[in-house]
Amino acid sequence: MCGRYVMSKATSDLLSHFEAKEVEGSPPGPSWNVAPTQNVPIVAERLDEGALDRRLLIARWGLVPSWAKDTKMGSKMINARSETILEKPSFRSAAVKRRAILPAYPVQL
Repeated sequence: MCGRYVMSKATSDLLSHFEAKEVEGSPPGPSWNVAPTQNVPIVAERLDEGALDRRLLIARWGLVPSWAKDTKMGSKMINARSETILEKPSFRSAAVKRRAILPAYPVQL
């Protein structure tokens, strides 16, 4: 993913498409220029009493590793290469334990 993307779908469309139960947080409106550190919708699954529970959550775009001393690092950590994600200390733990879907739509230039 590059440094910007389009999120043009309404919250109701995302809930329907991903069969998510609810929204946690205040969803941002559609944007044609989503940038790092902005709040974005993500889809996450949790195991709840033996059943898989899919929710639409609002998260801040960027990764702050557990060892980071400054949360501003999250604005710089927005891209991970699939070929090396499990080798890099910054992404390894999150790639294994904290996965989510980030609905994004291509930009036509």
